[in-house]
Amino acid sequence: MSRIERILSGRVFAGTELAPVRADIVTEDGTIRSLEENPKAPDLWILPALFNAHTHLGDTVAMDCRAEGDLAALVTPPTGLKHRILAATSRADLVAGMRASIAGMVASGTAGCADFREGGADGAAALREAAAGQPFRPVVFGREGGELSPGAEGFGISSARDVPDLERQVAAARMAGRKIAFHAGERDKGDVDAALAFDPDLIVHATHATRAQLRRIADAGIPVAVCPRSNWILGVTSSAKAPPLALMQELGCTVWLGTDNAMFVPPDLGQEMAFASTVYRMDPAALLRAAVGGSALAGSPHFIVPGAKVCAAVIDPRGTPLAFSRDPLASLAKRAPFGAVGTRVFNSYIQ
Repeated sequence: MSRIERILSGRVFAGTELAPVRADIVTEDGTIRSLEENPKAPDLWILPALFNAHTHLGDTVAMDCRAEGDLAALVTPPTGLKHRILAATSRADLVAGMRASIAGMVASGTAGCADFREGGADGAAALREAAAGQPFRPVVFGREGGELSPGAEGFGISSARDVPDLERQVAAARMAGRKIAFHAGERDKGDVDAALAFDPDLIVHATHATRAQLRRIADAGIPVAVCPRSNWILGVTSSAKAPPLALMQELGCTVWLGTDNAMFVPPDLGQEMAFASTVYRMDPAALLRAAVGGSALAGSPHFIVPGAKVCAAVIDPRGTPLAFSRDPLASLAKRAPFGAVGTRVFNSYIQ
């Protein structure tokens, strides 16, 4: 059988360091065979495709609805505003909304997400249907029994406070080979220790986690998906100290970026990076790593290294203000340019 060789040439943000180098990415059957410096490579920016480490895409059907009340009134199951809206939404509209959000993410350089999917087995299947035919890989964290369905890879828990019979459900999910993810520390520190007792694969938010809790998270190697814009919009923080991104980095936590509920926040990681850069003063390379790193959940991290599957976003800065950038990495992290410049996604992991 003949092998298919392709070359992507440009300014490549290579490895986990993401240092830009003019190079050719030589691929064979969708896998990166080598990365070869090429001073004459065109001025295209080739970066690892982004991965949104926490979404609720079903909420697209409630985009920018009038939302009043605290966190519990808005998003806590089973009677929060979002759950009432989802219960009243037809499956066709649910799928169409999620498909539209996915298309928008692909257009802005994002090739996958970790989605907490309501609606049981049918909810998980609806997200798979929404993603079909797009160069996009959803990692589905089901709920309400959906975590055990063929369409799900994990169990997405709103909080250790909210789920009755949690020990049995986590054990069943583990037995079925599913990943375990908890919202924890979003409104206060009170549910973080309970979540950590289950040795989860992912913690979402940790907005109000203490130094001791973050030390436990770092030592256990549990990634944290932070969602700064959502935290501000939902009123669980008004300070650059929460989520404690600087402390997370100091303690060695693995930090990933997510956007959370699509009803409140566009699932646009370019905007998320720009916000985190402005409010939290995060280093551009650290921000871009956080916007890519969640791809580990999909089993094939997107970083551009030999041996990896090709999953890259390509931006053409020519004819745009980006052509004048003196620091492309900083421009990627600060200026949210992705959707504005016709980003293309090459995702051989899916295709």
